Amino acid sequence: MTQTPQDITHKRVLKIALPIVLSNATVPILGAVDVGVVGQLGEAAPIGAVAMGAIILSTVYWIFGFLRMGTVGMVGQAEGAGDKAEVSALLTRAMLIAGAGGVLLILLQPLIFLGAFALSPATPEVESLARSYLSIRIWSAPFAISVYALTGWLVAMEKTSGVFWVQLVMNGINVVLDFLFVLGFGWGVEGVAIATVIAEITGAALGLYLCRNAFTNPAWREWPRIFARARLIKMMLVNVDILIRSALLMIIFSSFVFLGAGFGDVTLAANEILIQFMYITAYAMDGFAFAAETLIARAYGRGDSARVRRSAIVTGTGGAAVCCATALAFALAGPWLIDLMAKAPDVQAEARVYLWWMVAAPIVGCAAWMLDGIFIGATRGRDMRNMMALSFVIYWAAIWILLPLMGNHGLWLALLISFIARGVTLGFKYPSLERSAGR
Repeated sequence: MTQTPQDITHKRVLKIALPIVLSNATVPILGAVDVGVVGQLGEAAPIGAVAMGAIILSTVYWIFGFLRMGTVGMVGQAEGAGDKAEVSALLTRAMLIAGAGGVLLILLQPLIFLGAFALSPATPEVESLARSYLSIRIWSAPFAISVYALTGWLVAMEKTSGVFWVQLVMNGINVVLDFLFVLGFGWGVEGVAIATVIAEITGAALGLYLCRNAFTNPAWREWPRIFARARLIKMMLVNVDILIRSALLMIIFSSFVFLGAGFGDVTLAANEILIQFMYITAYAMDGFAFAAETLIARAYGRGDSARVRRSAIVTGTGGAAVCCATALAFALAGPWLIDLMAKAPDVQAEARVYLWWMVAAPIVGCAAWMLDGIFIGATRGRDMRNMMALSFVIYWAAIWILLPLMGNHGLWLALLISFIARGVTLGFKYPSLERSAGR
């Protein structure tokens, strides 16, 4: 039976989005348990070591985040075009990249750790413990990076419930083993690292099992297809563009933290509390952005511009609803959340001064976040890279003008201007994306 654009319904979008939202909800719990368990040891150094080690590896692994986004777009398009062989071959390609990247990180670990501690110096005790933590955790790098590829494939195939189970099992095992190894066996920081290694290996194995349909098609091991030059070049170009875009975005957020530090410890703490609200919005928005990725990719693969538009409208409506709801929640419950997260009266008072910027952030950022998902699905990495570069320049121009005039208010305004710039510039490119789908 021939499908029509109306088959892209709000119910279908919610079926994709909700498991991602639930999956994201488990992420902060894991970090809290890691810190909480080592905190039971009664010393500050283990807490600092686990926090530092986790940040270093998260940053390094983040480099491979392009693997999830690129995989969604390419697999979704292959599925939409009815190319089952390429759907299977793409998973193998992505897994090979993940495995090679993980092995490379293991080989380069001395240089990685040296550079990380040079940029973020710590006391000798914390650095020693962090090195012990990192030297254990790095061995699961191929598996941790593979989860990006497996997640991308599952999202593209609209199997986001699988993403939820991978995340839940990984975090659940990690939490249980944290208690067993640290509090039960007394292994300290090394116990936290071993628990994470086992959890990441288990998560990759479960993800591979959930992607088992890919292996029913013999193309998953057709090496001439997998290593076809044209297909590899396309995959490389898409992923490199996404990587550059993501790097520029990370610089914007990192600079926000560093520039905020120039206004004193109290303002820095207030900004850090409020930026956590941004992460809450991102966790909720991810579900609809992921839905946009897979539905746009499938429509693009079918060469159906009407389905592209329908996918953008339906997922965008859901994303806009989430942004409005979070903005309203921050407006009503923001002061209470601030008091919950900070006990120092001066930090509470300072955060309240800048709260309304965070209330505005979901509204002005909604278009940028949803268009990211749309352009990922269409594998329009070059447009994402170029529009991000333009927004990057606009952000720094705003910083140069507003920071001397408005102080920390100017910093917040510049950040929101960067959101608006991304939304406007990507929106300007959207009509050509839609037209190209029908060619």
